[in-house]
Amino acid sequence: MIGKPAVLVLVSLLALAGLLIFVEPIPQWPEYHDFADGSVVLGIPNAHNVISNLGFLVIGAWGVLFILGRAGVGRLKAAYLVFFTGVFLTALGSAYYHLQPNNLSLVWDRLPMTVAFMGFLTAVAGELIGPRVARALLLPLMVAGVASVAWWAWTESVGVGDLRFYGLVQFLPFVLILLMLSMYPAPRHLVPYLAGLALSYAIAKLCESYDHQIYQLLGGAMGGHALKHWFGAAGTACVLIMLYRRRIQS
Repeated sequence: MIGKPAVLVLVSLLALAGLLIFVEPIPQWPEYHDFADGSVVLGIPNAHNVISNLGFLVIGAWGVLFILGRAGVGRLKAAYLVFFTGVFLTALGSAYYHLQPNNLSLVWDRLPMTVAFMGFLTAVAGELIGPRVARALLLPLMVAGVASVAWWAWTESVGVGDLRFYGLVQFLPFVLILLMLSMYPAPRHLVPYLAGLALSYAIAKLCESYDHQIYQLLGGAMGGHALKHWFGAAGTACVLIMLYRRRIQS
């Protein structure tokens, strides 16, 4: 009988194999950089898409300070520290990218996001399976995340852009988290906040997809991409609130 950890590894390997066999390389589509809202505020170009990263900046910094205080995280300190550091750096990278959107600046947006994704996946694995698993996974997953962006950037530079591995790093963690939740008993404090994070992330992706339509619906006040940032920050706040609640209840 296959053990539960082996199932997770098998699913990951099958996803990787399927990506390589059945999916052609995916270049970055040029219209990705065509955001609806190009407002200039106080001399800041694309101001709403830049300033809306304040949510990530605040939650990321707050989370880092909380984790460094050793409150409510136990042996998962490193994983949560990586997550919140990634969130904080995402604010800086995303703001830099939106000042002048192009493939080169997009690298600095995506790199810290993969760090946050991998830190969060590691933290959840530690919560559900055990801290030893988290310690074993953290560095390899971080390397995989950074490598996926480096691969995309290099392939774009030689004219054969390939987003497949970055896409896998972005979406596979959610599949693995759902599998872990189905296989391991989840602490009572964890599930509602994971649900809050998932809902916020889903809304954020919808806002991103309907950037132009939301911009028109709001009469040009703000585009969907800026709302994506705010909802994404709300999702990361769910993790911080969970850690605070656990400290209070422990």
